[in-house]
Amino acid sequence: MIDKEYFHPLNYIKKEEYSGSMDGMRYLLKKEKRGETDVIRVTVWPEPLGFGSTPEENKTSMEVPLTKEGVEQAADWLNEQYETRKDYWLENQNRAWTDITM
Repeated sequence: MIDKEYFHPLNYIKKEEYSGSMDGMRYLLKKEKRGETDVIRVTVWPEPLGFGSTPEENKTSMEVPLTKEGVEQAADWLNEQYETRKDYWLENQNRAWTDITM
């Protein structure tokens, strides 16, 4: 689980993508423009492949404002994704990339 008390990537996200993984679930937080507004696009996908190699149909995304509150919403959403799909993530946790069919 992501502990919001220690999850403070806002300044990092303003300049770079922020990625991580948690027991089979990979995630990426990326700044994007929506008109005049900056948002954080949060995406999760199963291990073992990286973001660029994972088919789009295996990714789930949402957007939040590029603010401290948005980062908290992102952490809540990531934790929710992990908890509600825990069996799926754990099933993929130790999967070899050679087991993936593209």
